[in-house]
Amino acid sequence: MSSMSLRRAPAKLLGLLATLVGLASVVAAAILVLYIVLVVFKANPHNVIVRDVKDIARPLAWVFKDLFTPKSPRLRVLVNYGIAAIVYLLVGRLIVRVLNLGGAAD
Repeated sequence: MSSMSLRRAPAKLLGLLATLVGLASVVAAAILVLYIVLVVFKANPHNVIVRDVKDIARPLAWVFKDLFTPKSPRLRVLVNYGIAAIVYLLVGRLIVRVLNLGGAAD
């Protein structure tokens, strides 16, 4: 391996990590949005797909799932899970930028 390719290895690793973080944040947000859509449009809560999406979305909503407590359960999911989705996208994008800047510094 040449010394030039050894110097590029950390930048490539940071680039790969940035791509994975970006992908993970988009997937997390997409799952949250899918759950919002299922709840808002009153999908059958006993359907296995709806249950599975809910089981994945609840932990992803993290501390946001009960941030606001409107009386309407549909509005509660829309607002709280929507905020969580936006946070995933914003924080994911911020981390991607930082990682990309670290790779460009080499």
